[in-house]
Amino acid sequence: MNENVVNQNPGAGAAQTAQSPVGTLRTNRSLLKTILLSCVTFGIYGLVVYCNMSTDINTIAQRYDGKKTMHYALVVFIFSWLTLMIYPIVWLHKFCARIGNELKRRGINYDFGAKDMWLWGVLGSIIIVGPFIFAHKMFSAMNKLCADYNEKG
Repeated sequence: MNENVVNQNPGAGAAQTAQSPVGTLRTNRSLLKTILLSCVTFGIYGLVVYCNMSTDINTIAQRYDGKKTMHYALVVFIFSWLTLMIYPIVWLHKFCARIGNELKRRGINYDFGAKDMWLWGVLGSIIIVGPFIFAHKMFSAMNKLCADYNEKG
């Protein structure tokens, strides 16, 4: 008798698990922690943070936009020196644009995108604090995306 109950609605469970989150994503990225721990670990912590963000954006957005962001370790260790540091800039532009698109798609009211990378990360380096403002905005955007994903899937 239990078999009939289970078999009556086989598609309902599959649809429900397809919408649920794969796992809980980190929502505690902060600029100060990243700077301090990167100094202590000689930059390794910063690499880990960016690697986790590249994995998280794929987890959050891939089923909606069909894109896949290259893992940050590949960008740093292989493509950066092959392209004379041009590809990491292209990668960061695409990464920020994807974050901005996913924020809009999810209806999260936070202004972030590739323009922030160019304005704060590149042009803002003239005033020295620009890249720090960019990193803070990027961490905040990813924290908001991950929190929304953890809540809604």
